[in-house]
Amino acid sequence: MKLGRENNKRTSPALSSSAADIRSRWMLVTGIICVAAALRAPFTSVGPLLEMIRDDLGLSNTLAGAITTLPLLAFALLSPFAPRLARKLGLPNILVLAMLTLSMGILVRSASGTVTFFAGTAMIGLSIAVCNVLLPGLIKGKFPHRIGLMTGIYTVSMNICAAASGLSVPLATSAGLGWRGTLALWFVIAALATLFWIPQMKSLGQSSAGAVRSSAVRIWRSPLAWQVTLFMGLQSLLYYVLIAWFSVILGERGMSAGHAGWILSLMQLAQLPFTFFVPLWVGRMKSQRLPVVITSVLFITGILGVWLGSTALMALWAICIGIAGGFAFGLAMMFFSLRTRTAQEASELSGMAQSAGYLLAAAGPALFGLLHDAAGSWNVPLALLVLASVLLFAAGMGAGRDRYVGDRL
Repeated sequence: MKLGRENNKRTSPALSSSAADIRSRWMLVTGIICVAAALRAPFTSVGPLLEMIRDDLGLSNTLAGAITTLPLLAFALLSPFAPRLARKLGLPNILVLAMLTLSMGILVRSASGTVTFFAGTAMIGLSIAVCNVLLPGLIKGKFPHRIGLMTGIYTVSMNICAAASGLSVPLATSAGLGWRGTLALWFVIAALATLFWIPQMKSLGQSSAGAVRSSAVRIWRSPLAWQVTLFMGLQSLLYYVLIAWFSVILGERGMSAGHAGWILSLMQLAQLPFTFFVPLWVGRMKSQRLPVVITSVLFITGILGVWLGSTALMALWAICIGIAGGFAFGLAMMFFSLRTRTAQEASELSGMAQSAGYLLAAAGPALFGLLHDAAGSWNVPLALLVLASVLLFAAGMGAGRDRYVGDRL
């Protein structure tokens, strides 16, 4: 009996430690899901309300396009510095700070007037830039054997809340919240994500900071890294242009605002299974060129359908674009891990791709509105999106090769 009690004493700490590790791992997974859920909805909810916001604030189409462009510029400016900030302040600390800023930015955006609207939008963009850059490196460092699964969970969590943008118009009109009250509702999601992430400040401590040491000189000199960056930028350009203007295009083709909002929601719902499935699938492949081909074909088919196809088939074209977007975003997120060997390189490649890539994407919504104002139709802007889909194919065929960013240096 005594020997048995001694054995129990020796094994109990190990069992306790194992249970604590499992609990800590699940808490980390929950934190990642909660943060991801708050990273797209503050943007995607603006698209269906864009005309309402434009008319209320007295904006031109070009300035209305800047509503989406401003956060993308924030992504481009802050992304290269996010790994350095995490190294100095600690990864969990900087993520909590980013979520707090996101929560405040949502409230400021809905406060009053044009100035506060754009100031809050900038705060939102800066906050999301930090999270976008650092989470792929965190996933690679903490889940090295489950990168595809965790990336799928991360991306699908983002898009589930993003798809809720179809509720924006009913909430603003039928529920009587207006566009300000509707956009302010996302404060609840951001605040909950902040609360769920706070426990990670203790469990992760400063250990995660080492995963973001700078290797930018080597990454920025890699041709493969530039192909990943171009792919990231082009898929972002396509996504944010369509989020900003898709409902407006459908409105000019005779759809009501509510119907157009639901078509936009359908486009985003079509992404959901593929943002989870694609990372799992491509993570098992040596080369990702086949998914790149599927992505480009679906984008071109959907955009041509919106441009030249029947309005009665608009749901089909939206589904094609949605599936393509799910493929493209899943591929872009996986390239950060698949084309690098370490968590440090993944964070640096993520920072590079989201800096230069979003700088490219930032020109999209405003340019789209400007071209429409100049040409008086959507023909030229939609032709530009078809061209972007072709360039996406070219960049993806390079980024999809079975190589690492440092191989050619």
